Amino acid sequence: MKSLPNYDLYGAEAKPAWLDSFSFEWIPERSGPNNWEIDAHTHDAMMQLLYVSSGAGEALIDGTKWAIEPPCLIVIPALTPHGFRFAPTVDGPVVTAPQRPLEAMAAVARPELLAVLRTPAVIPVVPDARHVGALMPLFLALEREARAYAPGQIAAGTALLLAIFVQIARIGEGREGGASAERSRRAARIERFRALVDRHFRDHLPVESYANELGVSAGQLARLCREALGMSPLEAINARLVHEAQRELVYSTLAVKQIAGLLGFADEAYFGRFFKKHVAQTPTEFREAARRQLAAAG
Repeated sequence: MKSLPNYDLYGAEAKPAWLDSFSFEWIPERSGPNNWEIDAHTHDAMMQLLYVSSGAGEALIDGTKWAIEPPCLIVIPALTPHGFRFAPTVDGPVVTAPQRPLEAMAAVARPELLAVLRTPAVIPVVPDARHVGALMPLFLALEREARAYAPGQIAAGTALLLAIFVQIARIGEGREGGASAERSRRAARIERFRALVDRHFRDHLPVESYANELGVSAGQLARLCREALGMSPLEAINARLVHEAQRELVYSTLAVKQIAGLLGFADEAYFGRFFKKHVAQTPTEFREAARRQLAAAG
């Protein structure tokens, strides 16, 4: 089966998950040169948010077709297959940002936003509705930050994007009423799981230990993770381990054996097999390639 291409931005090679960045564009900048059609693809660690202010079109998101009738917002979480067919009159901003830092900030500031961040959607916008007026000024502020290349750019951009999602959640609550309460409960439970993973991923605990801590069965936890994260609990735990291993290999001076011990592996060989299974490179191969990539990027 042919796999979907994975991009950071459509047509550009994807940045690795351990390298944080965000970008701002206007829809015609990338869709125009591609004849207003963006073929189905994914973003490994990056989410996208579009605010379509004019034009029309069609979005294919995770196998579902959505009509694009502006004004509307389009939320595409990381790893979600998506593609577009736009009318030439389309316009509006597009933000591409790392999902994990945004979720980390949301978990502290307003956990209810996590479900919004993780749910693919095309959200109609009523122009004169409450909270809508705040959207475009926030997008324009984000554009200025993206083009400033100043210290603290990632932190400022993430904070502005989180503010945009606050407005999106408010708009959604106005449309959905009581449905947001159940969504908030699920979001709070999955965030407790993620917090436990952050605390214990080095301990290599079985999934049942996490389920017991949350007061649910292993099956319930599996369903919750599939719905909210698109992966099993074990895949989520392993993804956290891999992410930490990548960052240590790239940014620390520790030997591979030391990193293996830091991450709770019994020996370097076991760590090497685990890492290669998930990354398709040995730890040493990954470290050398990643540092070459950083050096080439300046």
